[in-house]
Amino acid sequence: MKNEPSTTHFGYQTVNTAEKQSRVREVFDSVASQYDIMNDLMSLGSHRLWKRFMLGKTGLRPGQSALDVAGGTGDISAGLLKLVGPNGSVCLTDINSAMLNVGRDRLLDKGLIRGLSVAQANAEKLPFKSGSFDCITIAFGLRNVTDKQAALESMKRCLKPGGKLLILEFSKPVIKLLEPVYNLYSFKILPALGEFIANDAASYQYLAESIRMHPDQESLKGMMDSAGLEDCRYYNLSGGIVALHTGYKY
Repeated sequence: MKNEPSTTHFGYQTVNTAEKQSRVREVFDSVASQYDIMNDLMSLGSHRLWKRFMLGKTGLRPGQSALDVAGGTGDISAGLLKLVGPNGSVCLTDINSAMLNVGRDRLLDKGLIRGLSVAQANAEKLPFKSGSFDCITIAFGLRNVTDKQAALESMKRCLKPGGKLLILEFSKPVIKLLEPVYNLYSFKILPALGEFIANDAASYQYLAESIRMHPDQESLKGMMDSAGLEDCRYYNLSGGIVALHTGYKY
């Protein structure tokens, strides 16, 4: 049995591994109701374009099945439901009940009921049968997972043969001129916006730090390879501020 490390990162802090999940839950309990507004402010609206690019790379066809891991407020699930059509299925999951409730309610308000299921689930130990889904997505959620390798292996297990995993996440800018502006925005402007909009500067300070602690493009690709995914590649978006990683289960 694999021994788990006793400590891990929570932003720039080192915490006990068992503690991180509850710390992350507190962050998202705090920001759930304002999360979509803050996404627009954090990305200057670009997150909508990044997510549209991701949905365009799923390869999903009508009647297929998809799993949205760490689906939060449900915008990716909404796009997946449109792709799979009335005869397909999408399962929205999140480990955080506050985020999951917001996502479920918004999808229901949009009338996106047919083919939708909702489950509170830990990405590291997904409670689905092996080979259940044609496609699995996780957008801006992997960096908050304690054991990312376990999550990758869990998602790969849940894919059908030929199924595709897509990971959309903040990454490392590949244009050097972006870095000073990106750092200023992340560590000065973003926490100030968090305080003004959500009355919670600390949570947005964590979000900025968690981005910096997340594996860079090549490191994450290597982790996907190690999880047994094949044909792994990534697309840099907005100069590498965000990257979409894809891989298949054969």
